[in-house]
Amino acid sequence: MAGAAGVYAENHGAEHASATLKNTAGEVIGEARLIEDATGLVHVNVHVKGISPGEHGIHIHAIGACSPTFLAAGGHHNPLGQEHGLDNPDGPHAGDLPALTVTPAGVGHLDVVTDRATLSPGTTSVFDADGSALVIHADPDDQVTDPTGNSGARVACGVIEQD
Repeated sequence: MAGAAGVYAENHGAEHASATLKNTAGEVIGEARLIEDATGLVHVNVHVKGISPGEHGIHIHAIGACSPTFLAAGGHHNPLGQEHGLDNPDGPHAGDLPALTVTPAGVGHLDVVTDRATLSPGTTSVFDADGSALVIHADPDDQVTDPTGNSGARVACGVIEQD
């Protein structure tokens, strides 16, 4: 974090964003809240229900659009040109996040803090010219394989919108 501090925008207030997560049938299955604190850290809080139990890859994607297959969201948010994965020595992407774990009852929750993406203006802002989306994948993310971590199909998507 310290080595890249000059690349990331610093926010002295607080920025808020959210995303309504929908499955491929267009049904709302959850929500995400993103808050950038005064130090520039983005707190990501995700709640979902109705997806398969286990670990799922979850990422901030480069385009603020979703479609029935969610391909409109493009690749991962990666304005600094890194490789994929939190465990990749040449990574991670700004949009890489730890796994979303879903219980046997189909309920998932993720609380994570990232310093790689920002809600305020700057190089790594999710609010660039074409916005960003949050995408949940069918499979776990191996956190090293470029460009997607072998996370499989996209099963949910939500456009990140400023509150």
